[in-house]
Amino acid sequence: MDVFESLESEVRSYCRGWPAVFHRASGSHLYDEEGHRFLDFFAGAGTLNYGHNNPQLKQKLLDYLADDNIVHSLDMHTVAKRSFLETFQEVILAPRGLDYRIQFPGPAGAASVEAALKLARKYTGRETVISFTNAFHGMSLGALAVTGNSMKRSGAGIPLGHTIPMPFDNYLDGRTPDFLLFERLLDDSGSGLDTPAAVIVETVQGEGGLNVASPEWLRGLAELCERHDMLLIVDDVQMGCGRTGPFFSFETAGIVPDIVCLSKSLSGYGLPFALTLLKPELDVWEPGEHNGTFRGPNPAFVTATAAMDFWDGEGLEKQTLTKGEQIEDALGRIAATHPESITGVRGRGLAQGLAFADAEAAPAVCGQAFDRRLLLETSGPEDEVVKLLPPLTTSPDELAEGLDIIAASVEAVVA
Repeated sequence: MDVFESLESEVRSYCRGWPAVFHRASGSHLYDEEGHRFLDFFAGAGTLNYGHNNPQLKQKLLDYLADDNIVHSLDMHTVAKRSFLETFQEVILAPRGLDYRIQFPGPAGAASVEAALKLARKYTGRETVISFTNAFHGMSLGALAVTGNSMKRSGAGIPLGHTIPMPFDNYLDGRTPDFLLFERLLDDSGSGLDTPAAVIVETVQGEGGLNVASPEWLRGLAELCERHDMLLIVDDVQMGCGRTGPFFSFETAGIVPDIVCLSKSLSGYGLPFALTLLKPELDVWEPGEHNGTFRGPNPAFVTATAAMDFWDGEGLEKQTLTKGEQIEDALGRIAATHPESITGVRGRGLAQGLAFADAEAAPAVCGQAFDRRLLLETSGPEDEVVKLLPPLTTSPDELAEGLDIIAASVEAVVA
């Protein structure tokens, strides 16, 4: 471990909770350099929905590289990009009746968010963007401005302005009607709230603690945006690509956002790749007005195109929902066994977790799970939630194995 301690920045985080040197990975497992096998309920923070080194994606990538095809191309036309665009339109957008232009903003989710915010402001001519309590949208300055976590925001080193936070669904425990404060501020010319350009929201707040927005709340938000001429941006970076069941996490609410941010599992293989989807009338960019060196990740186009095979039909969606029920049932039993310590089960699909009354318990449970060779992370403003993000391809038996480890780890901490 000495080389990491002596040369790598103190900013590293995940490795502190998982003191191992990983070497290989396959499916739902990682292996350290000593050959120990770890079950992965982290999946690259939701980047590996189809597991590590998925064979069908890997072979497509190896074949592409072996033939000396284009790797880097900025925004030039390439065969790989054309294949991705055609397949994404045919398999994902058209069956859902979605009419979006596709922008390649850069390699990461934060780049997609930055493009969305910038475009919303350009299109509307307004500056203010509404975000929500406990939101997380990325670590670049624009994305941080619409992020709620105070520790992450403080790292900016400068004021983060032109954004206003509003209560997320059930933030006030049902004590006030949805959007009462928000709409009152919009209607009152004396409120001090400038007419917003846009609202940005996660349907399930992954880093914020697995807080789920109900379909009714999301529909209300979409209607509010329409009434007040605000653009609706859905950040589907972590919860998209099937994490909650449907390919887009907003599908169950029956809404059509103006702009959608995608990344993480979009490449299917862990390769950096992001999209910003925008309604055609919003495509007011001048050529080169928003660009970047790594907008043409052709290896990611190849694996992302291959990953669309998982979405030819409803098989993966149904499997994910079934596995989500398996997780919810098991976590519910754990919570019922320790009602004094666990305040509830949170999340949806294959993004679920346990919320603890004592914030220190959640990282302790993750530590116990690591000792039993299961990788878990925490989330929430106080890291009070043990968060499960297994690959969508994890088998029911592997899920059962991991859930048994979680039950034992919770018992070890709270007993």
